[in-house]
Amino acid sequence: MQWKRLMTITRKEFIHIKRDKASLIIALMMPIMMLLLFGFAVNTDVNNVDLIVYDGSRTSESRELTSKFTNSSYFRLYGEVNSPKEVEEYIAMGKVKVGLVIPPDYTKELRRNSPTEVQVLVDGSDPTIARTAMSYSLLIGNNYSLKMKKIETQRSALGKQENTGISLKPFVLYNPTLESSKFNVPGVIGLILQNITVILTSFAMVREREKGTIEQLIMTPVTSFELIVGKLIPYTLIGFFDMIVALLLGNIIFGVTIKGSVALLILLGTLFLICSLAMGMLISTVAKTQLQAMQASIALLLPSVLLSGFMFPRESMPKIVYYISNVLPMTYFLQILRGIIVKGVGITYLISPIISLLILIFIIVGITMKKFSKTLD
Repeated sequence: MQWKRLMTITRKEFIHIKRDKASLIIALMMPIMMLLLFGFAVNTDVNNVDLIVYDGSRTSESRELTSKFTNSSYFRLYGEVNSPKEVEEYIAMGKVKVGLVIPPDYTKELRRNSPTEVQVLVDGSDPTIARTAMSYSLLIGNNYSLKMKKIETQRSALGKQENTGISLKPFVLYNPTLESSKFNVPGVIGLILQNITVILTSFAMVREREKGTIEQLIMTPVTSFELIVGKLIPYTLIGFFDMIVALLLGNIIFGVTIKGSVALLILLGTLFLICSLAMGMLISTVAKTQLQAMQASIALLLPSVLLSGFMFPRESMPKIVYYISNVLPMTYFLQILRGIIVKGVGITYLISPIISLLILIFIIVGITMKKFSKTLD
């Protein structure tokens, strides 16, 4: 081995790397992005869980109990409603994870030293948050009861009068047994639908460009719209096939059934499929080689896994990371999947994620069409 020849080859390779600026940027920025994502997003601590309150008593005692929840770092007051039914509706829509229901006779029973029950409704579609929220609720309730008993004992002349305090009764909605499979399987279906379609589509135009056949397609009477649709149809069929297989296997192996409308799930799955195909096509028009397309796909899919709420609760993420997750289509599709499959809710409860997903679809499709037209020009 001669050092001169070795250094010549090394210098030549550095020149190739320098010329391939897209791959160089991805190679240099990927470690930084992964460090920031894993550092901020990978957090199993659950704090600031959104809480909705129904205060049927509306007294100083009931407001004090509410303040015990909201003044802690565990819960964050989302708002107050006028009926227990509205509490369940807010949880069904995914706006909050926990609801506090204070009965109308709360203060009356409390002053009589009678057993006073307060209900805590928990969204069981996310077992991690549900278990933590129940533990936090019981901890707050027990501490508050002990404080009340201590005050009542001090007020009693003989120190024998006993205050029964309050009893918090957690009730888990949608997933009473807190099975992790009912939380994970819908998320996996979304990831399968996105990852496969994005990766396969991202190679579509790059493959034509590398083989030199893109010029032949441009010379034909085929329009850019026909070219895009024609290339996306096979991947659309593959995406539908993968979604059906994932749903069947989730039911057969893990016992996860679709509680809501299958037709609605397919319709909204089609919207997300269009979004994923558009993202893949956008990568395909930007990347010059299949290696660049693969690198760009990984750079796009990694945040979707970590920030969308698939693995880690979004409530525990820093504000800046939480806001970044709002621009990921996967974030809203996971809400739709878990809403239909686990909760069995209808379209009226999914308006917010559907509108957000549609906005992202229009933006991504618009950018893709504009970029693709320029690429053909």
